[in-house]
Amino acid sequence: MRHLSPASSRPSRRHPLLIPISLLPATIAFRLPFPFTRHGCHFAVDTRKLGEFLVLISSLLYATSYLSPLDTHVSNFLTIDDWQAFELRIIASLSTLYFIWAHSAFADVPTTVPKKESPAPQPAVTPNRPASPRHFESKDAMRKASIALNTVDKSGFGYIWMSVPKNYRESRDDGMATGLLLGPLIATCVLISATRRATTSPGTALLSNWLIEPPLQLRNGVDAFSALVSSRRALVDLSTFCSVMLLSNVCASWWAERRAKKVANKPEGERASVPRSEARRFIYYVVFTLGASIGLLCLRGYLRHKDVAIWQSMNHFEAVLASVFYPFTLYAGLRLAHRGFTVGELGLVCFGGTAICLEFLHLTIAKMWPVTTPFIRTYRLPNPLLIFQIALIVGSFLTGFLLSPFLVLSRNTAQRPAYRMRFPQEKLRSRKYYALGFYAGSVFCIGVFIGLWTRWCLGSRDPWLWTIFYITEGKKKWSRPALLSYWALLGCISVAGWGRQVARSRRFRLRNQPGAADLDVASMFSFNTESTGGSAQNSNSLVPSFPTLPNITMPSLPTGSNVATELLDAADKQIPTLGLNARRKFFHALAVVMFVPGIAIDPAFTHLSFSAAFAFFTFVEYVRYFAVYPFGAAIHIFMNEFLDHRDGGTAILSHFYLLTGCAGSVWLEDPSPILLYTGVLTLGVGDAAASLIGRKFGLRKWSPTTNKTVEGTLAFIVSVSVSALLLRLCGLSSSFSSLRYLLAVVFGGLLEALSDQNDNLTLPLYMWSMLVAFGV
Repeated sequence: MRHLSPASSRPSRRHPLLIPISLLPATIAFRLPFPFTRHGCHFAVDTRKLGEFLVLISSLLYATSYLSPLDTHVSNFLTIDDWQAFELRIIASLSTLYFIWAHSAFADVPTTVPKKESPAPQPAVTPNRPASPRHFESKDAMRKASIALNTVDKSGFGYIWMSVPKNYRESRDDGMATGLLLGPLIATCVLISATRRATTSPGTALLSNWLIEPPLQLRNGVDAFSALVSSRRALVDLSTFCSVMLLSNVCASWWAERRAKKVANKPEGERASVPRSEARRFIYYVVFTLGASIGLLCLRGYLRHKDVAIWQSMNHFEAVLASVFYPFTLYAGLRLAHRGFTVGELGLVCFGGTAICLEFLHLTIAKMWPVTTPFIRTYRLPNPLLIFQIALIVGSFLTGFLLSPFLVLSRNTAQRPAYRMRFPQEKLRSRKYYALGFYAGSVFCIGVFIGLWTRWCLGSRDPWLWTIFYITEGKKKWSRPALLSYWALLGCISVAGWGRQVARSRRFRLRNQPGAADLDVASMFSFNTESTGGSAQNSNSLVPSFPTLPNITMPSLPTGSNVATELLDAADKQIPTLGLNARRKFFHALAVVMFVPGIAIDPAFTHLSFSAAFAFFTFVEYVRYFAVYPFGAAIHIFMNEFLDHRDGGTAILSHFYLLTGCAGSVWLEDPSPILLYTGVLTLGVGDAAASLIGRKFGLRKWSPTTNKTVEGTLAFIVSVSVSALLLRLCGLSSSFSSLRYLLAVVFGGLLEALSDQNDNLTLPLYMWSMLVAFGV
């Protein structure tokens, strides 16, 4: 290597001596024979899937031991904590039984060793010729490069009733461990946080350093903090109730599939028990949901009759609503975000949606019947922060539901080729009318329905004036306006810079893929007869039709080479072209720069800002997905450059996950200052460091089925721990136990290395839960 150039003599991962070593085997399999029979049980599971399950179930059992130790006898179950601990252990036991059953199979035990067959002669293979550059295929292959679809064993996967494998995101793990265990773990740790506050500062509901008015309180004498503890006990019951519904859904799908396979065979991507008709699938799902809901409600009534305090912290209204709302959110999530979720991610997201919907209804009921309502059953303090969060998040989804006719018509019109329309010249005008209906309807829904509800909950105070005055009521009158200006400045710089980066990236592909110019331009522009003057046949495009794009000038289109030449001549050669991983991790680092000052200076205002950002992202996704004129094309092209294999579905969810991961530790409202930074440190520092260090220096892979390395996990643990210590040294956090914090980070690093779920969503919530469980 001395005779080579310095660049060539550097160590490379492609060198034979530096091939990554796998720390764990790909699968763990063994056969257990039954005595005196020829039958046996064969168990096989992916090592990472087993490790993820062990990490989650051990964490849940440890958190449960805080409520009730394991040495408590059954006869001493007198308190609600003991019953809820018993309820959580039942969920852990059911999850363990399902995990064993899903990865086991009964088969005959071979008595002789099979002979090795000689390999069949292979046909002669012609020399490979260079493939023609096809932009669309290479783009799709780049997104799914980390998953070999033909090597993923889906025999142990579970699916929602009346769904098929193609409805879910491609993954090596269905995420059932996350869907069954992570929700109860978060609810348990939320309850632990409230009970610890009850012992350390009884009667005090306000959080230190949170500049917000006191929570709402009814006239029946129950203080807000006691109501919070009781409501969070109901949240634990809700989490286990949703886990049982998810488990029953998946088990029923297993049963129906095994019965249907005996009489019918379906091609890959279909299931024998699922009809092809969408209407029949929906009817079957409604029938099953109603039957399962009635069964669970009857079981809850029977337990209440036998004085068994399981699911008794929920009232009847919560039980009935959850038994209906949660299954239908599962179905709606699969249909709206096609190929966007695994089963576990879907279960966790729908559990969060059910919880915030119940908070919205409880607040409304408490305002309507304050005399007969014992207390406000919200899982956070019922102050204006919660009111505005419900108004923003629930209101954004409600607005999309009410305006769905305009959105659907806008998408269908944009996707329909102009030459198939009766009046092609009316296409642009129709899209403008649908966009006007959506924008005007959004203003009406926000100003009337959402605004009036918020005004009612705030005690007849105008929500717009309240927001304006709240911005000037920080520690200093200029502190909150300064924070807003700081966030706006960083946001504008990032969007402007990445807009140039996106353009540079497309020009780079045009220059390095000869023959791909026409395809790339066709993917950015549509050839409308009314805008380009071309014939009707030229308007057939695979993408939605967008007449104009901001900051892009459409050149003449005589040949593909001329288009590429004009684009390259206009390119700024000084802009570097970054890879996909660098683009995504930039936003993780940006989260640290943006959110750490806000959490340190004013966590209450940051809480409200996170809610507003989530609602804004929801409306942006409406505009992108439904191709709302005139911004849909520009937003789609911009966001398309930051997608990886986990964003192969119809809806783009990564930015929602990133925002929720950073905001979750603030929204859960623990009084410990160090816990408020959990999401930002986990994603902005730990996840980014793990990805960059693992890609550059990682040589020891955790498993042959993953690209995550031991070096990346160590980088995650060290970076998060050091960042937390720096926050304490800088005075941005109070003192905490460094050893316990390190232990929680180690568990988080293991979950990040072993889990195949979207870590932007699951990892910050898990880390926050473990910090609470360990008493950091």
